[in-house]
Amino acid sequence: MLSCNYQMNDYYFNEFFKIGQQKISLHLYESRIPKDDAVYTLKKVLEELDFSKLLSRYSHRGRKGYNPIMIYALILYANMRGVFSVDKIVENCQRDLAYIWLADGAQPKRDVFYDFINEKLTVEILQNLHYQFIKKLKREKYVTLKTLFLDGTKIEANANRYTFVWRGRINHSAVNLLSQISQLYQDYNHLIQELNYDQRYGLVDKEMFYVEGEDKVREVIEKNEKRKQNNKKKLSNNGILEIDYASPIDMLETASLLREVAGFEKIVFVTGKGKRKTALQKLYERFLKHGEKLLEYKEHYQTLGPDRNSYSKTDVSATFMRMKEDHMMNGQLKPAYNLQYAVENYFIIHAHVSQDRTDYNTLIPIVEMHKEHLDTLLKEFVADSGYISEKNLLHLKDLGIDSFIKLQEHEKKKTKAYYKDISKHYNMNLVEVEEDGQTKKAYICHDGRTLKHKKSEVHKRNGFEQIYEVYACDSCQGCEHKAKCLYKYDPRKDQKKNKTMKVNERWDELKAVSEANVLSEKGIRYRQIRSVMTEGSFGDMKENDGFRRFHRRGIEKVTKESLLYVMARNLNKYVRYEQEILKNYEGKVA
Repeated sequence: MLSCNYQMNDYYFNEFFKIGQQKISLHLYESRIPKDDAVYTLKKVLEELDFSKLLSRYSHRGRKGYNPIMIYALILYANMRGVFSVDKIVENCQRDLAYIWLADGAQPKRDVFYDFINEKLTVEILQNLHYQFIKKLKREKYVTLKTLFLDGTKIEANANRYTFVWRGRINHSAVNLLSQISQLYQDYNHLIQELNYDQRYGLVDKEMFYVEGEDKVREVIEKNEKRKQNNKKKLSNNGILEIDYASPIDMLETASLLREVAGFEKIVFVTGKGKRKTALQKLYERFLKHGEKLLEYKEHYQTLGPDRNSYSKTDVSATFMRMKEDHMMNGQLKPAYNLQYAVENYFIIHAHVSQDRTDYNTLIPIVEMHKEHLDTLLKEFVADSGYISEKNLLHLKDLGIDSFIKLQEHEKKKTKAYYKDISKHYNMNLVEVEEDGQTKKAYICHDGRTLKHKKSEVHKRNGFEQIYEVYACDSCQGCEHKAKCLYKYDPRKDQKKNKTMKVNERWDELKAVSEANVLSEKGIRYRQIRSVMTEGSFGDMKENDGFRRFHRRGIEKVTKESLLYVMARNLNKYVRYEQEILKNYEGKVA
């Protein structure tokens, strides 16, 4: 069996690249293709790649179809030319000389391409081919793989714009439903006892089930009702409700039991105008309706997962995000994906498709992809302030990677107001004081009073722990700087209030190291290179190639589409380097 598969792999490879054959072309159309056309470089590069993972998905039995390497090459070449429509690729295979040469005169139809993309190609295969090419670039010294420049953009999903499902809206409806279910259980218990169904048919009392997170959601809803009366902005109601599958299933099973009881009692369920329903039928319909609705909400929460607050009904993997392209000029949200590129020397080293609206959680996956797929240790990481977080900087530090990530307060630190804010710990004097025979840190405020260390607090979120040191002043009585120092100071209510502040010392140390790197001569040059490399990549993608919207639905298909585009873009850059049109950009420092 294995030998048959190897023979099949060799057959497809040898057939496409004419291995073991005299490469004499009798096609006159080849002479009309320009000598510097990218199609020649494409085929030359593909000949150096290992297609065993792709070819392993094809059986050696039965008739041989179109060569999968040829189909892959045609899709890549189409992406290199800015063609993303399968129908357009099929048409070009009949009319365009470069496509005809690449297909050796074959004319595959649209079904062949769709079957190849949807059934044969996988994300793993595309990543394997992509990283093979990246390693080739490293061998030819186009990239070092030691420094990455990261940036992201939002690409609109192939989904209708007004098909949103919001967690906050589902939460509001779900807690109302839970109140109705609680009342339903009381009515059920009363009915079976009143009609003696518990003894006659073995029906048992129902207790309202517990839903984790319900109390917090109700609390936010109550606060929002009060805020609405005072014309204040609503609080976010995106708490997570944990509804188990057993509860709605139990309600539907109870409805079935009530239907059986109706049969034993010879009660006929009626419908239509003017027909009076019995108490048993009303109870049955309420259990059925509420059980189905609760199951629907459970499925909504399962689709959202713990990390998303919205999704589109036509592409459930897409999250609603705020886009720069706002045709209605009202800041509306659109279903989209967060596309991340890690670039070096114009080549896209890593591409990552995220459902996250922000960039914070996309850095670590990029670093892990580098560790998994490439044999070169990453030394430097350059990104803008959208990626700065304690978790990210700590991860880079643990791996020995230098961070060149700009701080969010980078521009603020250029102003005088930043250093005149007396409420901040970084504008106070840090001293050491003796307390209980121990030397401890303390801060001296603008009024000369001492803020002593009181305790340490550990905040845990999404599995990541942050440690805060709490400092407080024993007495701020008589201080004339309270209005500037205390947060939201109200002279009528806060006369006896003392200054308290929390300091995350590890976070401050990590930021200081990253800031020093960013402000260094190398850091300034890297920021210039990042703006040219990464933002230029997205500019090419959207403006020159017209790639502003994904053509496929679902995160797996979208990831495949992005990897095909990235491979094609890298090949275009490779062609330009080979033709000496493109040269390395080193950046400039004044």
